[in-house]
Amino acid sequence: MSAPSSKLHQLDTESVGRIFLRYLIPSTIGMLLMAINIVADGIMVGNRLGAEALAGVGIAAPVYTIFFAISLWIGIGAATKYSMAMGAKKIDEARTIFTHAILSIFLFTLLIGLAAFIFRNPLAYALGANSTTFPFVSDYLFVILLFGFIFTVENTFSIFVRNDGAPNLSMAGLIVTSVVNIVLNYIFLFIFDFGVSGAAFATIIASFLGMLVLASHFFKKTNNLKLIRFSFNKKLFAAILVIGFPSFLSELGISVFTISHNIAFERAAGTEGVAAFSILNYVHSVMLMLFLGMGGAIQPLISYYHGAGNLDRQKETIKKATWTVLLAGAAFFLIGQFAASPIVSIFGDFPKAVRDLASTGINLFFIAYLFTGTNFVMMTYYQSVGNVRMATWITASREIIVMLVFLLILPRFFGLNGIWLAIPASEFLVFIGILLYQRKSTKLL
Repeated sequence: MSAPSSKLHQLDTESVGRIFLRYLIPSTIGMLLMAINIVADGIMVGNRLGAEALAGVGIAAPVYTIFFAISLWIGIGAATKYSMAMGAKKIDEARTIFTHAILSIFLFTLLIGLAAFIFRNPLAYALGANSTTFPFVSDYLFVILLFGFIFTVENTFSIFVRNDGAPNLSMAGLIVTSVVNIVLNYIFLFIFDFGVSGAAFATIIASFLGMLVLASHFFKKTNNLKLIRFSFNKKLFAAILVIGFPSFLSELGISVFTISHNIAFERAAGTEGVAAFSILNYVHSVMLMLFLGMGGAIQPLISYYHGAGNLDRQKETIKKATWTVLLAGAAFFLIGQFAASPIVSIFGDFPKAVRDLASTGINLFFIAYLFTGTNFVMMTYYQSVGNVRMATWITASREIIVMLVFLLILPRFFGLNGIWLAIPASEFLVFIGILLYQRKSTKLL
């Protein structure tokens, strides 16, 4: 059995503040680039191919979301087990976990993609395609279902590289993926006129090139990641799925949030309400990615310290992460109060009713960011130490159960404002729940 690389050994010796920043900065930048990537995709498809094509991509988007969610499910679950093993200096066990994860995500998403590809036309209609949008949905699904395993493997690999003490390389992979995707989208859409399938191929090719960047980690002396011969371990794989489930549920929750709010605004304010929410949702996706980056930065650290039995470093890491997201949340809240109109104007010249509704929405919705960051950090902490029950409760409550309850109740008392306040109210309630739970268990905050 060999010792962990010097990069991971630094987690035992460097100051917690310095280590936290070393993971925080690249993680946050990487998530921000992913958010910019999503927005840029929509802008280019909409401008080049029109509203119907953009709608087609939107209809097919849940397939991408499911693939991405599966990669998080296996990737985060396995990487958490990996870092625990590394913290306990169980190198062979860690490599077995890595091998399980990479082969599982490859085979799992490849088989799912091929099975769905056979039924892609019925699937397109099941997702909501009509005679107008079907050609665009079908073209997008053709590519994503056949080659989706590439970006799931790339995302899982990126998570492991970060957990193996190379957060900057993980960020570099995301930078290459994002930049290449934007460039290829422009080339395939505006120069070669490949249509929606061109946008899908841009995503796949960009992910493949990002994976090549990440593969350079194998040639570094500090690398602990190795694919080894192994026998499939059902117990280990089940543990990976259990630990990773909150990450899968979180991605699912984003879809629940979008669908439920679209329905609520359609009923309450028609097309203008849906348009206003679409603007907010684009902004929210950027903020959400930033919080994901901040929260995700602590996962490799907490899992490693948990495996090493170092409670003091766990507590110090959580405190620094909590203060970081609280300050960021306060800054985002103030931006929402004083810059709502300029933010709305970035997305286009809309009718006054849409602008006013979206501006009010940003004012109210951004209250949530005072609590969102802490909820993310604590969910990540519980998941990283194997307290899946608490991590699942936080995710299911803030994004699904409590949010849906408030979405049903608040509009009856506050009208449209009640819809905007559903997420802030659910985030606040979950925040209080976490504080009460902490008072009864190990105090970290």
